[in-house]
Amino acid sequence: MAKSVPGGLRVSNDCIADLAGYAALECYGVVGMAQTSKENGAIQLLSIDRLRKGIGVSAKNGRVVIDLHVIVEQGVNMGSVSQNLISSVKFLLKKIAELDDVDVHVHIDGMRIH
Repeated sequence: MAKSVPGGLRVSNDCIADLAGYAALECYGVVGMAQTSKENGAIQLLSIDRLRKGIGVSAKNGRVVIDLHVIVEQGVNMGSVSQNLISSVKFLLKKIAELDDVDVHVHIDGMRIH
């Protein structure tokens, strides 16, 4: 069993965004993260090396707030996918970053049609 070490843990917003992005990609029905173009409002599917662009990390009232902008597969139950995303992100952040006070907001920005 691991020994406790005195001290604190600080996790950067970029690290939190990366963890949330990887957790999101593991969820059934999620195609990837999305980014909306400021010029023309077009939604873009982000490559795996740019996941952070589709994730907002902030703090509000002592809690970490994560906004996930995702693209989902056509035909999936969006409510189930959203709940699964929220659970997966919270679980991973608690396990790896030891963050308990996390609010996850899912924004479905697009749908991939085959």
